[in-house]
Amino acid sequence: MSGRSIFRRFAPLALIVAGLTCAVSVPAADQPSRGEQAVKYRKSLYQALAWNFGPMAAMAQGKAPYNAAEFATRADRVAALAPMLTEAYPPESKGVQNSKLKGSAWTNRADFDAKLKDLIDRSANLAAVAKTGDFEKSKAALFDTGGTCKGCHDKYKSE
Repeated sequence: MSGRSIFRRFAPLALIVAGLTCAVSVPAADQPSRGEQAVKYRKSLYQALAWNFGPMAAMAQGKAPYNAAEFATRADRVAALAPMLTEAYPPESKGVQNSKLKGSAWTNRADFDAKLKDLIDRSANLAAVAKTGDFEKSKAALFDTGGTCKGCHDKYKSE
């Protein structure tokens, strides 16, 4: 076997080994910290919450026609997402850049956690009420849940 045919035969393997070597040797400093990952996670949760709140708010404000099934689906999603926020505020995320969480959330953690629990409870209620298909009750539950969000944002979110 000539040198050239050996090269052709093993070139793909050599490229794979070289690629894996480079991937494994990436310094840990280039990886986001646990705190940075948590901030990214919670921002994505809030994005998903907003994505589902928006259409319900449009229906409640008369900007979109009320669709009981869609409202209930979105309320279920909000109720499923809200509890995930409890793991999105680990101590490692304190002081991470690009976080809009005020320092007072860390110094007043019991109140912050209580507000988060309130959001979870009201979101569950929203989902239950939305399943009834009663527009007025669903609208009231949505505004109640939204008020809970606003209360926490006003106190613990910087603009």
